[in-house]
Amino acid sequence: MITTIGGINTLDKVIMMGDKVLVRPQESNGVTRSGLFLPPTVQEKEEILKGYVIKIGPGFPIPAVQEDEPWKDSDQVRYIPLQVKEGDQALFLKRNGIEVEVDHEKYIIISQSAILMIVREEW
Repeated sequence: MITTIGGINTLDKVIMMGDKVLVRPQESNGVTRSGLFLPPTVQEKEEILKGYVIKIGPGFPIPAVQEDEPWKDSDQVRYIPLQVKEGDQALFLKRNGIEVEVDHEKYIIISQSAILMIVREEW
């Protein structure tokens, strides 16, 4: 099932939560290295996909400091940042993803834990 979110420049308004990552999957050309054509039904069964990281969440929330009083409200939330960054190329497990369509483009939402490997152009 693909969830559609529409509007003009909606992607600019998308905010990812927690450890969630928005990935634009790369389209496979449907041809193997040896030149065999793969029909769409076979391509859909691939368990590992690759794509580009478009947006990331703030990370994993850190529990409140125990030094504070338990009834004290704090507006400051601290996070452990994600390893993945926007612009990275990611290799990830398809079964852990949720397909969405934003501004007529397909994306996949995954947790950082579903990412197997990243390729980063700059360090």
